[in-house]
Amino acid sequence: MPEHVQDDVVPSARALLKERDYLLFWCSRWTGSFATQIQSVAMGWHMYALARQTRSVEESAFLVGMIGLAAFVPVFLLTLPAGEIADRHDRKKVLLLCLTGEIASVLTLAIATWKGVASVPLLLGIAALFGASRAFFAPANTALGPMLVPRKLLPRAIAWNSLAWQTASIAGPAAGGLLVGLSPAHAYFTVIGLYLLAIFSVTMIRKNAKPEVQPGSRWALMVEGLQYVWRQKIVFGAISLDLFAVLLGGATALLPVFARDVLHVGAEGFGILRAGPAMGATAVALWLAANPIRRQAGHFMFAGVAMFGVATCVFAISRQLWLSVAALAVLGGADMLSVYIRQTLIQLVTPDPMRGRVAAVSSVFIGASNELGEFESGVVARLLGPVGAALFGGVGALFVTGVWAMLFPALRKADRLE
Repeated sequence: MPEHVQDDVVPSARALLKERDYLLFWCSRWTGSFATQIQSVAMGWHMYALARQTRSVEESAFLVGMIGLAAFVPVFLLTLPAGEIADRHDRKKVLLLCLTGEIASVLTLAIATWKGVASVPLLLGIAALFGASRAFFAPANTALGPMLVPRKLLPRAIAWNSLAWQTASIAGPAAGGLLVGLSPAHAYFTVIGLYLLAIFSVTMIRKNAKPEVQPGSRWALMVEGLQYVWRQKIVFGAISLDLFAVLLGGATALLPVFARDVLHVGAEGFGILRAGPAMGATAVALWLAANPIRRQAGHFMFAGVAMFGVATCVFAISRQLWLSVAALAVLGGADMLSVYIRQTLIQLVTPDPMRGRVAAVSSVFIGASNELGEFESGVVARLLGPVGAALFGGVGALFVTGVWAMLFPALRKADRLE
């Protein structure tokens, strides 16, 4: 590494470690993400196991996808008030209320599972409650982070935030696979403990977490957030590219199906598959944390989305566990690259009083790409089968990359992330 790069990297990394409140925020993000990953694995596997008792593979895959739709609908309906609340109220208190709601919903599911009365409708209802909580959690969490670090450290802090998510995404699916191997109830009770740790970390943050409230009615503030995203074409292009690429290429939603009926590797293999994308994403996040992108950001972003599509196609046709995991790792690394660039662009150009509303709009796009992507994968799997659905998604992601490169030339030519 050139000497001038080393001189820039090392002090910034050390400076982050001196930010006590940011470290607490990072810990809450890691434990919360770890819990979310275990919960996602457990609910997906639990739904598929319940459905397969009376339904075909295709119908069961469809119901797994319905979890994503159930979680997304509240996010879509609540996004505008959630963003406005994050820009008007103490963001730390919003996070604490959301985490409390998540504990209540998971506790309900844990008790029902322990007593043997869990059902498909109950899983869908809990997914909807979880989505409602996440609708408010996402903008408050995204907006709180930049309040805890100096602006010059923001790009590096974003990389470390992503690293918290990705390392939790490695440990979470693996732990979730082991826990559901015992029983889904074990997984749900573990999730509750992790959410309690996240609550403790948030309560220890000392800095003021209430934003400077802008004048105007609540409706006017909501509309202002939408207008800002629409007018900032680079921001709109970045989040919409992620929306459609991941919406079509959501192969991870089908992992329970691939693990059980395509690769035949069981719950343990399912946990390994779920960890695959996070392993690749963590490697890229570590590299970005030490070597932030300085030039040609737009080119890197489009290359990452294209590689995401190619890796999805490889995963679709693979029949070996090692190749499937490798394809998922490449998929995760490529997605991490595009996510890092998108989040950095949004945070750098958005003023703090608007971060909650802009983050809420962004969370809808992210939620649509993830949760609706799961639903889309379930629907296509019912028509084409799981392999056909994954292959369709990979080709679709490549198509979207080419179209967006033509529709948003400013995004393609975006250069510096400083």
